[in-house]
Amino acid sequence: MQPPPNMTALRTVAVRRLLALQDDHQLTRPRITGVADAFGVDPRTVDRWLANARANNGIYTPTARQRFELNAVMLDAVARWRGNVTAAWRELQADHEPGDPPLPSLPTFHKAANRALSPGLRAGLRHGEKARRSYDVGGKRQRHHRNYAWETDHVEASVKITIGGHTRKPWITFFVDCATCAICGFAITPQRPSREAVLVAIRDAVLIDEHHGPFGGIPDRVRVDGGKEFLCTTVGEALGALGTERIALPPYTPEGKPTVEAVNGAIKKTLFAGMPGYTHAPTLHGGKPVDPDQPLIHFEAFVARVREWVHWWNHEHTIKDLDHQTPAQAWNNDTALIETITAEALHTYTLERHGKPLTINNSGVRWHKSDYIADWMHGFVGEKVTLRYLPHHDHRVELYDPRTGHHLGPAFMANQATPQQIRDLKRAQRREADRLRARLKKAEKNRRIRYAAATEPQHPTPLVALPEDQALQHLRDLDGFNLQAEALPDFIPLPTPADEWTRPLNTPPHHPGQDPT
Repeated sequence: MQPPPNMTALRTVAVRRLLALQDDHQLTRPRITGVADAFGVDPRTVDRWLANARANNGIYTPTARQRFELNAVMLDAVARWRGNVTAAWRELQADHEPGDPPLPSLPTFHKAANRALSPGLRAGLRHGEKARRSYDVGGKRQRHHRNYAWETDHVEASVKITIGGHTRKPWITFFVDCATCAICGFAITPQRPSREAVLVAIRDAVLIDEHHGPFGGIPDRVRVDGGKEFLCTTVGEALGALGTERIALPPYTPEGKPTVEAVNGAIKKTLFAGMPGYTHAPTLHGGKPVDPDQPLIHFEAFVARVREWVHWWNHEHTIKDLDHQTPAQAWNNDTALIETITAEALHTYTLERHGKPLTINNSGVRWHKSDYIADWMHGFVGEKVTLRYLPHHDHRVELYDPRTGHHLGPAFMANQATPQQIRDLKRAQRREADRLRARLKKAEKNRRIRYAAATEPQHPTPLVALPEDQALQHLRDLDGFNLQAEALPDFIPLPTPADEWTRPLNTPPHHPGQDPT
């Protein structure tokens, strides 16, 4: 076996040093033994190194031992037999021609195959890529702080449940914080998840309130796999509006998101394995289930069980890599600031946007061959609106002002509107008509000229009320003018009260000759 380059260099230096000591007549047996112990060889092997250097003008030149190696044809035979070295050796023996080089013995062939193929390659030839990946070295990322990075993934529940009379296996979409292993949000769908489930899970993960718990906020980055529902434009726009970087990992690289993969594996072992309808339960002879008639739980009960498990994971389950803390304890001990967002703004960001503005017409807003109506649309026919919607939920859309982005309100599909929505629409229509009628009546009333009453024949005098600012200015112009005399030109002073009359407090007594006014 050829020594590695670094070991060869060290061996060359040691041999050169021993030759120098030998030239100075200082080489002793203990020195040779010390070098042998350092390299883990017998002292006689060091003697052979010295002999090799003397034969090559004082330069140690290692020689590779001659041994059998597999060629391309032999490696192809091993691969063709799925890593079965013995079967490949038999095939080569059967196809051996008299003029071909002789094949070695089976043990030698096995040793050559082990040198040519790593354990990972041999496992891959036997069981495929998944088996080979178990021999890869992935390393471990630094945890950083909470909301520094999230990981997301789908997991198919290993449980059969009942949905609308049919048996299905639901899917769960998790968003997990890498620093604390806390499950910030999740979404459950009866079928394989789409971008709708991803958007719902993002809202559940980001919001922090009494319904969503203390875990959440806006993450700096989110690692996703190559699924099209994670890489779609809608999810990219939603994360981009939050200022979150989306990191797309190469396909089939679970080692790139180990935190969420650990959650996926844990829920299979600690929840699904104890539920009825577990698909990996032990079976009888022939693959028959032990209890084929066991009752399956409904979708609502399954969601409740998953919510209970998530609470257990976050608040009760301790993790060794977190110094035996629960995710909740690790989250609360983290001092990193949490950036939040309101539910209204998040609702807008996590909806898919229609490309161009639409027009409100007399039948509502036309989109995807359907009309959408709302009670607030009365009076806005002809106006442009921007439409946003949740994928696969076309019964309701959200409309916004295309200039300011202001949320105008929801709109519902006309042929699926509930009786209450129809009543609200008609009530809003009547309310809009009453508002117009009241404004027209007020305008006509203000348009009429009113005249002052008269007792003698004279030209009609219009009654024109001054505005408040003009009336105040008129009073200022009259400042210093005797308004009392102007208002009461025929004012006659009252007689002087008698001295025995009771006067109000703080009123000085009247003296004869004093004007009582």
